[in-house]
Amino acid sequence: MRILYLGRRSGTCLDRAEALRRLGHELVHIDVRALMPQTPWVDRVTWRLGGGWFSHWVNRGLRARVGDQTFDLVYVDGGEWITGSTITLLRNHAPLVVNYNIDDPFGLRDGARLRAYRRNAWRYDLCVVMREENIPEARAHGVRHVLRVYRSADEISHAPRPLSSEDHQRWQAEVLFLGTWFPERGPFLLELVERGVPLTIRGHKWPKAPEWEQLKPYWKGGSVFGDDYARAIQCAKVNLGLLSAANRDLHTTRSLEVPALGGLLCAQRTSEHLSMYKEGQEALFWENAEECASMCRKVLADEQLRSRIAAAGHTRVRQNGHYNETVLREILECATMIPVRGAETA
Repeated sequence: MRILYLGRRSGTCLDRAEALRRLGHELVHIDVRALMPQTPWVDRVTWRLGGGWFSHWVNRGLRARVGDQTFDLVYVDGGEWITGSTITLLRNHAPLVVNYNIDDPFGLRDGARLRAYRRNAWRYDLCVVMREENIPEARAHGVRHVLRVYRSADEISHAPRPLSSEDHQRWQAEVLFLGTWFPERGPFLLELVERGVPLTIRGHKWPKAPEWEQLKPYWKGGSVFGDDYARAIQCAKVNLGLLSAANRDLHTTRSLEVPALGGLLCAQRTSEHLSMYKEGQEALFWENAEECASMCRKVLADEQLRSRIAAAGHTRVRQNGHYNETVLREILECATMIPVRGAETA
């Protein structure tokens, strides 16, 4: 297929674009954020008021970049800046417009950021969501075709790297949490520290935590990406998988990426985690900080057990097929079964 891909040129969004190329599709990849003024005020306004305020820049930029090209499908990754007028414009270039949203677009955590998505979700031919609750919520917003998938690791970005002694020296960690600060995470990690867990924290916004002074000695820097992200996970003996309660998570991308990289996943016990991995054999699950600390101490003292669980988790994630190419193939197959709708107005 010839696909117009609208999404960031970074992170998991870029991974999905590259996976579509590996599947043999021809992509024109446009970073919508790059069509707008390159000032942090765009992002601040988007979070506070919604991305619809920038539709003029988006539409003007798309007209200039797309010209008279035609496509089999438009794939919108995210959609916080995509309004009704934008979708109408896109229909001049492709018969199908699909949205994939890895966030919780109908939840409360992200405030106004996804307001444009919610107002215009009904205009997409297919909305792909990550949560069971999102299915009836999407339908209540007028979406006719909804597909629920799990998040996914990437076949290339999350393939284990060969590690040097320098890698181990730089990235070594006993118990690693790699992720952004959210309010519920600070108290949890502080309790782990108080229970004697040898913790390393890497990620964004941690200086905002009320527990910052106590956690600061365990923070080793901000977000890491690409090969460094992979090496950090591979060099940690235990990788914590924390959920975002406000995002209604029952699993996250870490739930797939950690085992895909050969790391040992130690995450909150949820129905989705239990459906992915055999508890105690392919991953470790816990209910609270006390149970998490106990599990960490147990596997840190037993290298063979650690290695066995990590290897089994790696095998299981491959068997489950929670990888980009598999998920994207399912999305495209679903999209191409949908009848093409007629013209619409913004």
